[in-house]
Amino acid sequence: MSLVMLEVKPLDDQVDLDALAKKLFADITQEGLFWKTEYKKEPVAFGIFKLIVGFSLEDEKVSVDDVVERIEGIEDMVQSVEIAVFNKI
Repeated sequence: MSLVMLEVKPLDDQVDLDALAKKLFADITQEGLFWKTEYKKEPVAFGIFKLIVGFSLEDEKVSVDDVVERIEGIEDMVQSVEIAVFNKI
């Protein structure tokens, strides 16, 4: 098992981060992936915030790179994703 925290940077300041978080939790699911129910919004600059989300995963079943790619695939809302924390549990 691993615990991962991601920084999801929105496309612009018009992106609703609450809606984005709900979309991530609902759309990106698979066996062995467990989203944390809470998320945080942190300021970046000029009124733009980034979304901090976390999940735990079963290493044999889920690839962190796949999850990141799926989030970055939401091109109308997401600019980029960075792994902020990656810990083995």
